[in-house]
Amino acid sequence: MHKTTTNRTIVLLILGFLAAIGPFSIDMYLPAFQTIATDFNSSVDKVQLSLTSFFVGIAFGQLIYGPLLDKFGRKKPLLVGLLIYIITTILCIFTRDIEHLIVLRFMQALGSCAGMVASRAMIQDYYEPRDAAKVFSLLMLVIAISPILAPSAGALLLRYFDWHYIFVSLATIGTLIFLATYFLLPESYAGDKNFSLLPKAILTKFGEVLSNKTFMIYCLIGSIASSGMYGYLAGSSFVMQEYYGLTQSQYGLAFAFIASAMVIATQINRFILSRWNSSQISRAANIWQSFIGVLMVVCLSANILTFPVLLILIFCFLLGHGFIFPNTSALALSPFKALAGSASALLGCIQMGIGALTSCLVSYFHNGTPYPMLTTMCLTAIIALIIHLASRKIIAQIKQ
Repeated sequence: MHKTTTNRTIVLLILGFLAAIGPFSIDMYLPAFQTIATDFNSSVDKVQLSLTSFFVGIAFGQLIYGPLLDKFGRKKPLLVGLLIYIITTILCIFTRDIEHLIVLRFMQALGSCAGMVASRAMIQDYYEPRDAAKVFSLLMLVIAISPILAPSAGALLLRYFDWHYIFVSLATIGTLIFLATYFLLPESYAGDKNFSLLPKAILTKFGEVLSNKTFMIYCLIGSIASSGMYGYLAGSSFVMQEYYGLTQSQYGLAFAFIASAMVIATQINRFILSRWNSSQISRAANIWQSFIGVLMVVCLSANILTFPVLLILIFCFLLGHGFIFPNTSALALSPFKALAGSASALLGCIQMGIGALTSCLVSYFHNGTPYPMLTTMCLTAIIALIIHLASRKIIAQIKQ
């Protein structure tokens, strides 16, 4: 890592919070879906579209920030993005209908994704691939803590206040991250003044990234496997609170327990990287996740999917995600240094784009049962595994 005047731990924490601001903005308002639907005289599946619009905003926004990070350095575009996030979050507080909330959540995502792109690019500025996988695991620790704390915090706020205070809290968190970034985070890359922002030049750079086989293989594996988690995020509020009858507080606790799987997996991942490489670890996790996905659907079909069984199986499913995400991310970005911003943007765009699709599918096929959520989770895991197994020869040729 580059020598900086800032403590290494502080830098990693800020990078972690930047990466987590998007996930935290997703998770904190999940317990409020039913409350928001009632307040706006709407339905839960309509409120779910505000989650989908957030995913679309993150996917689209990253394509904007990637080239900006490569031209102007990491900090300036990052600070602009955080300002957009803060302003739109404040506007969410004052919205009075679900249509405006859906649009504002899209705009909020455009701001939050700056932190996600910049944090990944800065890791590539600092670390070699194997070390980068370990640092991604550290970042995943902070990201994974967000779904432990966020729904519980959201449920606690709903207990004493209304849902608007969730966005008051997010605006406050965004402001604190902005100040920490401005004063404490060192610039890791000065930027390339010759980097053209003309559409043709940007598309050429994106094409260079997309033509890299290593990037495409691991990007697709990680993105499709991760999209199962987004299917879970879209359906969990209905399945746990409406189908199984949990209260908002109980839902927050269940969500926190499940999210702890990612904390456990990412920290184990840091240690086993000294024995196995990222490709081996992610492949084994793909197999595990597919097995759990099939088991969930079988248990539901056999009418033996009690809530405790569901809780344990989703915990096991996200355990696999905690191994897949950091390793496939590090492998996908490993061929790039000068184009780290553009590569990070494309990786995040594809991840969130597929995540938006799966969350939309869960909403579209909503039928009052857990089938849409669990079937989506199962299929994404299986498709990712198929790609991983089918691309083994290509991966072996690249390494030669």
